[in-house]
Amino acid sequence: MSDPAPRTSAVPSTQTDPTLGALVNDLTQQVPDLIRSELRLAQAELAQKGKRVGTGIGMFGAAGVVALYGVGALVATAILALALVVDAWLAALIVGLVLLAVAGVLAVTGKGQVDKGTPLKPERAQEGVKQDIATVKGSR
Repeated sequence: MSDPAPRTSAVPSTQTDPTLGALVNDLTQQVPDLIRSELRLAQAELAQKGKRVGTGIGMFGAAGVVALYGVGALVATAILALALVVDAWLAALIVGLVLLAVAGVLAVTGKGQVDKGTPLKPERAQEGVKQDIATVKGSR
């Protein structure tokens, strides 16, 4: 005997669009999770920027200290140059210039760190919230 023709199901599909109540229920459950995750993102972003600003401020402080030593060395150079015209003043001058160059590098690097850490606002978190609001407005 041959197999009969395949049967098709007469039962309709059970997939239907969710009701308004189910959508509101989902929304009330998901919004607090979304807000918490956005707050965690903002907190992490501010912590990262705060570290960069702190590093930059520390480098500015170090640049000030090194520049102070450089000025001291230059003063010693001027004293030695006026007192004796020998090779000692040239050595002091070279040391002073090297210290000032180091101070300049620290200052430029510190400024770069401060620039990376500013403005002190959670930009990625703000964008996420804007996208979330747009999504919720678009789903109505």
